[in-house]
Amino acid sequence: MRYLTKLFLILLLVPTIMPAQEIIPMTASTEQSQPPRRQKIDGIVATVGDYIILDSDIDKSILEMKSQSRDMPDFSRCEILGKLMEDRLYAHQAIQDSIVVSDAQVRERMSKQIDYMVEQLGDMQKVVEYFRKDSEDDFRTDMFEIVKMGMLTQEMTSKIVDDVQITPEEVRTFFNKIPEADRPIFGAEMEVAQIVIAPKISDADKQAAINRLKEIKKEVQEGASFFGKAVLYTDDKASSSTGGFYKMNRKTQFVKEFKDVAFSLQEGEISEPFETEYGYHIIMVEKIRGQELELRHILISPKVSDQAMKEAREKAMLIKKRIDDKEITFSEAAKMMSDQKETRNNGGVLINPRTQDTRFELTKMDPSLYREVSNLKDNEVSYPVLDEEQGKKTFKLYTVTNRYDEHVADYAKDYTKIKALALKEKQFEAVGKWFDEKIKTTYVKVNGEYRDCKFTNDWMKKI
Repeated sequence: MRYLTKLFLILLLVPTIMPAQEIIPMTASTEQSQPPRRQKIDGIVATVGDYIILDSDIDKSILEMKSQSRDMPDFSRCEILGKLMEDRLYAHQAIQDSIVVSDAQVRERMSKQIDYMVEQLGDMQKVVEYFRKDSEDDFRTDMFEIVKMGMLTQEMTSKIVDDVQITPEEVRTFFNKIPEADRPIFGAEMEVAQIVIAPKISDADKQAAINRLKEIKKEVQEGASFFGKAVLYTDDKASSSTGGFYKMNRKTQFVKEFKDVAFSLQEGEISEPFETEYGYHIIMVEKIRGQELELRHILISPKVSDQAMKEAREKAMLIKKRIDDKEITFSEAAKMMSDQKETRNNGGVLINPRTQDTRFELTKMDPSLYREVSNLKDNEVSYPVLDEEQGKKTFKLYTVTNRYDEHVADYAKDYTKIKALALKEKQFEAVGKWFDEKIKTTYVKVNGEYRDCKFTNDWMKKI
């Protein structure tokens, strides 16, 4: 698109290091392979609103890109400057629109990134040396600003595209304008169904979990840190490192009971213990921003006895035998006997969380799920699989309900995927329009040799 730099450049320069990325340590040989750099004065090369961009910022971005990809394409300094200017415009406008990112949120995300860097490189000193900083304090100060800029950029981008909707007619128009030879090819997919059997938990064990949460709530009300308690005690491993933090709105994929309690609370209020399929929770709401909540929660899953686990597995095996013997279909068994509400009503069919469709592309399927279903034959039911999610142990039976070979996009069969592509294009157009409008009303200046750059956005405001 005209208004965006190359997609790969955008992804590489997002200042969030993801777990799948790998930092490539600089060795003596790689340092020697770099051409000698001329000494130059670190001057201001561009200004966007209240933000300046230094020549060294471009150097830092190049180093960041090298740290995230072994096979980095060559991007010109002009392309990188264009991306940095986009980030500054997002951040500048986020502040104008009163979008707030708290220092605590920035520190939480920065801590995760630094922990990952240390894990990759060995220790903090190596991280500091790798990013060519004089001290850990200098590195953390610089990192804080980078992370904050990225979070403001993400918040502003979300604000631009969140309200973009698309109609079925727009989806049809989008698909029809793609030349037949250029239509996307979708990889092999499958639909999967499951039956979930949860071991029975005694009333005494349930009450023990409730009592522990009540104790934690009392301790927090007396001055203890909810963050610290969540780190120490929550069974939700996905949020333990951030002190149980989540940001959510009414469309966010949380179970109904959790949403109902969260949206009933005022800022600073802590809920009473309540139950979901994962166990017992307490929630503390930190911020209410319109229809969006920032909250922390602690999950405690009641302990399960060995006898209860044995009985649950035996029940799962009996259900498998009844299906194998044709006494009952998998769908009927799921509706009558599965302990998971979300999939029980539709015969156990799983919804892909990435696409909200029932199909899973094999190359993008969660590895743990792929491992259990990839070798299943048509109509075959797996043996019970022990699964642990957010501290709760269950047994699952899987079956593959449909398979789809790799194929060229078909409007009727692939409507959900085509709709997602059409929506993405419309969101790009909304971002492009936003850039055109904001560049005209924001102070922008490009200095020196960079004035000759051919940017994808009209930063020079040429008429």
